[in-house]
Formats: sequence, structure tokens, C-alpha cells
Amino acid sequence: MSPGPARGRTPGQDGGAGRRSPVRRWQLVRAGADAVPPSTRRFMARARQRRMRAALPWAVAAAVVTVAALVAWTVLGTGLFGVREVRVVGARLVTPVEIRDAAAVPDDTPLARVDLAATARRVGALPPVARATVERDWPGALVVTVVERVPVAAVPQGGRFAVVDAAGVVFQRADTAPEGLPLVRVAAPGPDDPGTRAGLTVLAALGAKLRAELVAVDVAGLARITVVLRGERQVFWGDASRSPDKSSVATALLPRKADRIDVSAPDVVTFQ
Repeated sequence: MSPGPARGRTPGQDGGAGRRSPVRRWQLVRAGADAVPPSTRRFMARARQRRMRAALPWAVAAAVVTVAALVAWTVLGTGLFGVREVRVVGARLVTPVEIRDAAAVPDDTPLARVDLAATARRVGALPPVARATVERDWPGALVVTVVERVPVAAVPQGGRFAVVDAAGVVFQRADTAPEGLPLVRVAAPGPDDPGTRAGLTVLAALGAKLRAELVAVDVAGLARITVVLRGERQVFWGDASRSPDKSSVATALLPRKADRIDVSAPDVVTFQ
């Protein structure tokens, strides 16, 4: 019989092939402040400062870009600063409604995205408007300032009257002759019509005494212009050249009893 295992002993105890190594249990502990040499700590602190200094400009730049993008999106991409009002300054011949319609800027359009020059051109295309300017008034208004045309004469046309400015632009029509405006009789009023330009040149040269007696400036042709005065008196002007001289001569001769004064050659005047 083979002998059995020894009593009181378990496998793996003591030595021999079946012995197991004891299990080690590790535990982390925080090193004390004096575990790292002071020189190393100073070196690490300087390294951290260098990294922070190097990263600071990038952090600032990123913050600025972020804020700028947020502001741009708010101003350009949202209605927070959108058009809520169109104020009109200087309009008498046209109504604010007509100007707002001509401006054609939808409500809540971002104010920064409004094309001011294009808006001014649209408003300036209205016949009574000589020129227009458009400005932003933050946070939500457009200010449209218009300079309207000044009427200088009325042109009879088929029972109605075309009102023109000093450039010959027709910007109004009336059923009756506008009070206080002299008449310029011309076939086709307009800024490009030579007869209109000639008639307005003569009209602009008339002195106060001639204007007080003026009924109309008749333009039968470029060299056949006649200034019609009260009492059926006429001053034959000829063409529009030397109009200031002709005006001075005609004014000096007004006291003369003559139905027709010819100043077409102001150096040689004839009467009828």
C-alpha cells in the first residue's frame, strides 16, 4: 500500500512543485509635495506658461471670429435688424405711399443688406423726383430724402397742360393751366427736344418787367421764337442766341407804343 498524503497539509503549501506564489495587492498613493524636486517643478511650470502664452492668441482669435460670425448672422441673416419703417423727407408732389412703393424694400429685410444706391435709383425714377438719397437709421428704418423737380412752365397739349422743369422734363399733367406758371408753346415738350430747350432758354433770360407782362413763349421753330405779352403785344426773338442781350433791349423798349418789337438782331431793333 502506498502511503497517503500527510495529514494537516494542503497542496500548494510549503515548497515543492505545487507551491503558489503569494498574490501581491497594489495600492496607489499620492506622492508628497517633496517627491518632485523643486527644479523639476519650476521647469514644468515654465513649460505650462509657455504653452498658455502660445495658445492665447489662437484662443482670442477664435473668440473674435465666433463673436463676429454671430454678429454678422444676426445683422445679415435675421430680421432682428430688419426694415420696419420707411421714412420720407422732402416729398410734396408725390405721396409717401408712392415713394415706399417705388423703393420696393420688403418688410423685415435685413437693414444691412438693403442696396441703398439701387433703392435711390428706383425712387428717382418717379417723374416728380429730381434726385433721391437713401440712408439707414438703425435699428430698423430707412430714410428716403427726395428733391423734387421745380416747375418753371406749362406746355398746352390737347386741352391739358404738361408741367416741365428747367431741364424740360415733363413731370406733371394738369387739366387747367397751373397758376403762376408761364406758358411755353412747343410741339413736343421734353428734355431732348431742341424747341423745348430753346423756349426755356428764352424764358430763363427774361427780366422781372418782361415776366410781369408775359403771356407765353411761342416756339414756332428754332429761329422763330416769339415772346407774347399782355395786350396782344409781341416781341419777336428769333433764335435763342444772345437772349440776355435781347431781354435787356426788349425791357428798355417796353414803354414804346408798338404792337411788335423785333429784337432778333439786338443791335438793330425794328418796331411795328
